[in-house]
Amino acid sequence: MKRNVELVVISDVHLGTYGCKAKELLRYLNSIHPKTLILNGDIIDIWQFKKSYFPKPHLKVIKKIISFATKDTDVYYITGNHDEIFRKFTDFELGKLKVCNKLCLNIHNKKTWIFHGDVFDASVQHSKWIAKLGGKGYDFLIVINNLINWFLEKIAREKYSFSKKIKNNVKKAVKYIGDFELTASELAIDNEYDYVICGHIHQPQIREVTTKKGSCMYLNSGDWVENLSALEYHLGEWKIFYYDDHKDSLQEDTSEEIQDIHPSDLMKLVTQFT
Repeated sequence: MKRNVELVVISDVHLGTYGCKAKELLRYLNSIHPKTLILNGDIIDIWQFKKSYFPKPHLKVIKKIISFATKDTDVYYITGNHDEIFRKFTDFELGKLKVCNKLCLNIHNKKTWIFHGDVFDASVQHSKWIAKLGGKGYDFLIVINNLINWFLEKIAREKYSFSKKIKNNVKKAVKYIGDFELTASELAIDNEYDYVICGHIHQPQIREVTTKKGSCMYLNSGDWVENLSALEYHLGEWKIFYYDDHKDSLQEDTSEEIQDIHPSDLMKLVTQFT
């Protein structure tokens, strides 16, 4: 039985990388019937397309998203830094699928501002090669982490996240996350938004931010590399969905097999699209 959800936000899926948890995401998407689906950046990782890696579960995620858009779900694809090639095609619409750089919605009379968040990242804006190098290092770290967690699962031990440990203990990382959340919230308050929703930093969050000028609700959908999280809005309430908290109740993917496609062929399709 699929759950009806008014609005779902996912971001930082990074299809095309070894760290992407496409199978888990597909199980989640197959479990819901969203009225609106917002893909808030870094869904397809164009930066990593030089690798010969784009397995069937990743293709199935794309197929599922297209399936939503061909039925009764409004799908918004907001561009991020890892899929910035789509920024050349802002405002493109195909049926219920729309591509944009940011999105402003009125959700039950609440002004809502949605964007990926890389605009706040100086390394992406001014030193892209450094950012890409960091992305490759992060992807390698996730591969090693996945191997270690595979072993930990075999011996019935709890999983461990290198990246979360670094984020929680390195002062610069903690400060960056805090500054990111505050900057987004201050801009939202200045522009009289009730909600501001981001991705980019892979840190799921729902919290109210108050300044001298007012207050707003800051939300972040997290990612599908480590946290496996999404934002859901239903019946006037925001929640963070964590896959690990619900995985036992989600059915395995039983959709039909699809043909393999080489990343270079998929890249040609993306280039034609843009």
